[in-house]
Amino acid sequence: MSARFTDKVVVVIGGNSGIGLAAARAFAGEGAHVVLTGRNPETLRSAGKELGPRALPIQSEISDVRQTDALMEEIKRRHGRIDVLFVNAGIGAFLPIEAVTERDWEQIMGVNLKGVFFTVQKALPMMKSGASIVITSSIGWKMGIPTNSVYAASKAGVRALGRNFAAELVSRGIRVNVISPGCVETPIINRTPGLPPEAIPALREEMIKNTPMHRLGEPDEVARAALFLASDEASFITGIDMLVDGGAASF
Repeated sequence: MSARFTDKVVVVIGGNSGIGLAAARAFAGEGAHVVLTGRNPETLRSAGKELGPRALPIQSEISDVRQTDALMEEIKRRHGRIDVLFVNAGIGAFLPIEAVTERDWEQIMGVNLKGVFFTVQKALPMMKSGASIVITSSIGWKMGIPTNSVYAASKAGVRALGRNFAAELVSRGIRVNVISPGCVETPIINRTPGLPPEAIPALREEMIKNTPMHRLGEPDEVARAALFLASDEASFITGIDMLVDGGAASF
């Protein structure tokens, strides 16, 4: 087994399920001390129990800057540094333009965009030369999909943040990259606002049809991309958006 992250401090924001949990599991398997966050206390406890003594689960809401401040203070107290920051938390929504409320807009942007910005900002004092940041966006920012406008706008903002963070932090020796998953089999499919439960099977079939590889991705497949970008194997890579989408946004 590889040991690219032996004794490194890795923070996985949104590490209690799906892609985040797959990544947290993989980081821990390669020797990292993993701090994982999430909103749901039950899934967070379960994830922490699975990962064992090298994991520190902390309940935190990414859209609340005060909670992010408290999170970073706890990380500083327990570990004193961050070697890898994987900002993966996000929410989705399928909402027609006419149905979008100000609350919808603020909630999606609060988690997917504001939360990303302030998480990185608050983490930076603990990150030194050689550290890396990986942020999860989505191929949704590259494509025109009906009822996806607010989510796509938030993820386009994430891509812009990644590019600009990379430009600003390169002189400090901190690499920043983005991964954009396509259709992946994660719990978020089953709890997307604007999508009734009876519509989920048809959505899944549509996703598979529109993916050239004719299947949904697995969380582990996206996690492996995140670990590569976070590792020293990607030491000459910064500012990119890596598509992990079965070809959906490429041809």
